[in-house]
Amino acid sequence: MTILAIDTSNLTLGVALVRDGKVVAEHLSHLKKNHSIRAMPAIVELLKECGLQTADLTKIVVAKGPGSYTGVRIGVTIAKTLAWSLQLPVAAVSSLEVLAANGRFFSGLLCPLFDARRGQVYTGLYHYEESNKLVALENDQNILFEDWLQKLKKIDKQVLFLGHDTEIHKEMIEQILGQQAMIAEPALQLPRPSELALIGELKEPEPVHGLVPNYLRLAEAEALWLEKQK
Repeated sequence: MTILAIDTSNLTLGVALVRDGKVVAEHLSHLKKNHSIRAMPAIVELLKECGLQTADLTKIVVAKGPGSYTGVRIGVTIAKTLAWSLQLPVAAVSSLEVLAANGRFFSGLLCPLFDARRGQVYTGLYHYEESNKLVALENDQNILFEDWLQKLKKIDKQVLFLGHDTEIHKEMIEQILGQQAMIAEPALQLPRPSELALIGELKEPEPVHGLVPNYLRLAEAEALWLEKQK
């Protein structure tokens, strides 16, 4: 099985090719540049470097959010278009689950997060079982970060925070959790598209036209529009 994985759900752009459980190649960058311009060329170049054609692909895997509304839509749209045009199965994975996968060798709890502004974050709680299976202990959610930290404090277990946006909230993390908290090293702060592919390999395919992004919350403009309709 040859899997193409695509992640444009946040500032990080990730594309990977995984064949039979082995990473063939991946492209990973964390730049303030337009994914709509860079994503498809990155896919084309990766296939070219690996000497593969789209006909060699057997599955598409995409990070479905949460994250940037525009970023999530770009990745999901590309994945659905490729899956439909190439008649391939497509699977979707939580963007937070992909980030949590970087904590594979941490024995405690894994807390991936993306900043959602106004004191809020997109986050969840994960843990690796002894079978090396990543499981969700708390569903992905959009929550005030201070409330989330107070909740983690009551669990009283070591927590590894993952994500480039942890730097924004580092002071509050240390203030509330103290030594209970650990911040992942820089190399572990970005979601890896190869992990996305490996997780997605085990996910059941979704109907191409039924696959939708998971924003976790409405865009501000949409929320305001709905409020006016009441």
